[in-house]
Amino acid sequence: MFDISEVPYKRGYVHSKGRGQETKIRCDFCSKIVPRWKTFPVFRGFRINDPMINKNMDKRMISGFQRKMYACPACARFRGIIKPGRSRTTRVSNKVY
Repeated sequence: MFDISEVPYKRGYVHSKGRGQETKIRCDFCSKIVPRWKTFPVFRGFRINDPMINKNMDKRMISGFQRKMYACPACARFRGIIKPGRSRTTRVSNKVY
């Protein structure tokens, strides 16, 4: 068996430190129940881009909300949220639609 100092690889993401099951999240696109560490966060929001409407409306009355949604790996691939074959930092995009 390998000693810890002889392990030929670097250990990756540790899922959870607690006991019991990990938190499960429902995919916002297909409603599949997936562990949280497998999901990809996507931020969806609403923004008014027309400058004339922005000027005429009161800023206090507009809620420029932003919602955090979670996508399972299948939906993330299908919807183009991630690009397979790249590292995590370059494939995850938190775009506001």
